[in-house]
Amino acid sequence: MARYVIGDIHGCGKALRSLLAALSLSSDDEVIFVGDYVDRGPNSRDVVDQLIQLSQTCRVIPLRGNHEVMLQGVVMSGLSDETWLRSGGKATVTSYGGSATKIPSSHLDFFCNLKRYHETDAEIFVHAMYNPLQDIADQDDELTYWAHLPSPLPMPHVSGKRVYLGHTPQASGEILCHAHLVGVDTYCFGGGYLTAVDLETHEVTQTDRHGHVRRVPIEHLLHAVASCFRWLKKK
Repeated sequence: MARYVIGDIHGCGKALRSLLAALSLSSDDEVIFVGDYVDRGPNSRDVVDQLIQLSQTCRVIPLRGNHEVMLQGVVMSGLSDETWLRSGGKATVTSYGGSATKIPSSHLDFFCNLKRYHETDAEIFVHAMYNPLQDIADQDDELTYWAHLPSPLPMPHVSGKRVYLGHTPQASGEILCHAHLVGVDTYCFGGGYLTAVDLETHEVTQTDRHGHVRRVPIEHLLHAVASCFRWLKKK
């Protein structure tokens, strides 16, 4: 069984489709999504369609991001749409045919069933941030959904578990990788990549918003080829 965590998608449907194809998931595999499926990118509806379909073929654990919080506040609780639309919600509304009232009931169910966090024996998954001294289940919404990573970074979690999160975009397109913390929002909608991290091997797979799989830099490829030849000479 393979296990993956995937960063913020933000309506990048082509990137998600190519990434899932590259992972070649089986029914025993598990995929954890850290939230922010909608807004900013052009295909929020397609992203949610893909996630619903994926949940029928393997184990999907989708967390709630702050953009889902905004959408739910507007669509389900009647809050003003000003902040949401200004924060990328216009693209989401367009993807649903020009009106949030056209969001299908199956998609509303998907949003309602998103999780605040996910925790295993060795890992914590949360959308935005964490309090190092507090159980992830007890922290408030500001940390869970809204707070960006500070500088310096937070200390390791008191549980000793490694924390995986999104929300704070890595403009370089590379994951933020530390022993106690991994940031997997690699800025797909803004010209970076959509990232999947294999939680067992730590291998990183990435696609851009156009659906292109990120290629290994040529110098890395040449290094790998040279290593292969050295190994063959020893045989």
